[in-house]
Amino acid sequence: MTRISHPPVQQDEITKSLSRAFEYSFDGVSEFTVPDMPDICGSFNIGLIVGASGSGKSTLLKRFGEEQFPEWDDSKCIASHFDNEDEAMTLMGAVGLNSVPTWFRPYSILSVGEQYRANLSRRLVDNAVIDEFTSVVNRSVAKSCAHSVAKHIRKEDIQGVVFSSCHYDIAEWLEPDWIYDTATGELTYRGSLHRPTRRPEIKLDIIPCGVGAWSMFKDHHYLTEDINASAKHWLCWWGDVVVGFASAIPFPSGTLKKAFRGHRTVVLPDFQGLGIGVRLSDAIAQMHLDEGKRYFSKTAHPRMGKYRNESELWKPTSKNMQERDRVATDTDERKWIARNCFSYSHEYVGK
Repeated sequence: MTRISHPPVQQDEITKSLSRAFEYSFDGVSEFTVPDMPDICGSFNIGLIVGASGSGKSTLLKRFGEEQFPEWDDSKCIASHFDNEDEAMTLMGAVGLNSVPTWFRPYSILSVGEQYRANLSRRLVDNAVIDEFTSVVNRSVAKSCAHSVAKHIRKEDIQGVVFSSCHYDIAEWLEPDWIYDTATGELTYRGSLHRPTRRPEIKLDIIPCGVGAWSMFKDHHYLTEDINASAKHWLCWWGDVVVGFASAIPFPSGTLKKAFRGHRTVVLPDFQGLGIGVRLSDAIAQMHLDEGKRYFSKTAHPRMGKYRNESELWKPTSKNMQERDRVATDTDERKWIARNCFSYSHEYVGK
């Protein structure tokens, strides 16, 4: 342990009165100890320092660099703070901020969880240091954010990113190359038997529901709040928490018999970035296939469309990757999404 002293602070009547009342000896100097963390061997993508508050995490983090914080112009939406639309979609998607309506809002009106992800999306660069990672968001957001960030860092081979946190539960989702625990003084590298090397499985339950459940999700759909009266609906549960919604309608064609198509798939913002949306869509499609029906789906969402293009479970139709015409919608923001972008069209062929 290394003992560090902070420069003396000015004493006044308040500090003198409090020190007398609690019989606490105080001369203006604050001292604390910092663990003697070993040097890191070799290059890495992700490092994690964990431990209780006041255990020296922030001081240790400064060994790797100084934190950088983005500035936000509230006269612009958050998407406008990136160099181009591809970078905006990539980086916001990397932190699980996949709710398209949110992209068009100014930073100040976002929720705490959305603000956290927005800030993080602009900080994922080589040698970044991020203190108190996920400490200000609920644990569901923390886990999904950790997984999304780790996936992006490794895909883009971003080097030397170090996080610190007082929460141990993110380690199995972040899957760092090394972990230093200030409580034990132990430095553990990825692959050690003392730490999990793969994230936990996410087990979901899909339950039929009525159209009333759509009210929880309509504000988060990337194009519209409308829903077809003839649709069938399902809720997606993670344990005892509702995380997603899906619906399907009979295929509007006289040439196809016993065919359905996907109508709505929405995952609540706190749970985006874990791959729940595509798995929910696959599961609904498989249900129809198991019943002897054909299942089609069309989307303008680039992440969903790219997934299906690369998946063996989906077969492109003749309409796939055609440019989507501008359509009349209720806001200028959503017209941007429907203009000059591709529409993805697939049939589910299943396992």
